[in-house]
Amino acid sequence: MGKATPILVGIHHLEQREADPRVAREPIQLMIEAVKQAAIDAGCAELLKAGSVRVIKGIWPYQNPAKAVAEAIGCANAETVLSPFGGNFVQTTVSQSALDIQNGVHDIIVITGAECGSTAAKAAKAKTDLNWSDLPGEPDRRIGEDKDMRHEAERAIRLGRPIAVYPIMEIALRNELGLGVEEHLEKISELWASFSRVAADNPNAWIRDAKSAEEIRTPSSINRPVSFPYPKFMNSNDNVDQAAALIMCSEEKAKALGIPRDKWIYPWAGSDAHDHYYLSNRDNFYSSPAIRFAGNRCLEMAGVEAHNLDMVDVYSCFPVAVQIASRELKLDTSMPLTVTGGLTWAGGPLNNYVMHSIVRMAQLLREKQGQKGLITANGGYITKHAFGVYSSEPPTRPYQHADLQEQVDQTLKRDVAINHSGHGVVEGYSVIYGPQGMEKAFVATRLADDRRAWGVCHDPDVLSSMTKEEFCGRTVRLEDHVAHF
Repeated sequence: MGKATPILVGIHHLEQREADPRVAREPIQLMIEAVKQAAIDAGCAELLKAGSVRVIKGIWPYQNPAKAVAEAIGCANAETVLSPFGGNFVQTTVSQSALDIQNGVHDIIVITGAECGSTAAKAAKAKTDLNWSDLPGEPDRRIGEDKDMRHEAERAIRLGRPIAVYPIMEIALRNELGLGVEEHLEKISELWASFSRVAADNPNAWIRDAKSAEEIRTPSSINRPVSFPYPKFMNSNDNVDQAAALIMCSEEKAKALGIPRDKWIYPWAGSDAHDHYYLSNRDNFYSSPAIRFAGNRCLEMAGVEAHNLDMVDVYSCFPVAVQIASRELKLDTSMPLTVTGGLTWAGGPLNNYVMHSIVRMAQLLREKQGQKGLITANGGYITKHAFGVYSSEPPTRPYQHADLQEQVDQTLKRDVAINHSGHGVVEGYSVIYGPQGMEKAFVATRLADDRRAWGVCHDPDVLSSMTKEEFCGRTVRLEDHVAHF
């Protein structure tokens, strides 16, 4: 391979479980430690003399965190980079970094990110101000851009939280698969139990006591209903303090620095695409053209068929995300679909989860020389997607990347009726719980002219029935955003 072959040489995962939020370290401190530990992992302090430091955007006040990281590790003049929000952007940033190394833009690149959701939750409960740093300034470069992902029709009914949107897609998929309500709950709880078993064997996982399928699907004092069909144990767990770091360099640089060959992990190929930004415009709620086109193109460029993958980590904020990706990529669902345990059990540090999945994948690929692994990444509402194939073995051709957006944009874009009065047919819904029980249901409908329209139902009898019976395919009357059954 040529001298500009990109490789991943340093990795680190860390977490803190500090009971007192006043003494817990803030995210930037965790990032700095993670980067230093990644250089130790590679056995080479010289890797801290990076040409570029890249940070994944998080829920913190920092404006230019990469500058603080660069100064702390001794490369104050490094390029500073920041991503937008989105769980896809770790893999997107790795892909861009691989291209930058391959094209000779930089020979060492540091990527890091951190979230302190656990500390933030404790501080909020204690009414304690965390006083995290501001870190002002503008990064030298931004990878990707922030996009509004809520349609006017969705805003009109206050639909936007992932815990309300993903169940709509889950129920639409349930109907597409022809599963009964209880049969479906058993299926997705078995899936999540399989993820929990992986987390139990992952030293990096936040929750390592394996949960049974029955525990996962049954509401309890520690597993409250959130939004049917998902209790708490089927939701991403952002109540974690976790950080990770990756250090990439060229093969030539690794040789010059004497980094042991058994530390090297090669990115083989990467791809990106997004589905229609507005959920309302999508053809249906149970498929993803972007995953289909970009994910399969990534495998094709890597010369790997899905059934020949040794390991996969499918982005797992909610069960429906795993199921849709598995269907689109034709993954072998008899094998584990995660290397970490997923965002519920391993931990879901918001936008940075994929950095942890790449760290874990790299750890396993180092142990299992010659194997190949696929990383999938998802941002928004199964909206923004990125993919990467990795191996301890070098690829047979230079690193390749593809953007499949043009192909996705040609797919059907459904029109939307705002504040429609009249009848429609239900195609998906979610029942939202509050402190007093069921509060409302968001209902997606298809109109006679094939447009989509939204409504909200507050009828307690209907809400209760929605958790026991299939409402997809039923006729509903919409009036002033209210769904009447």
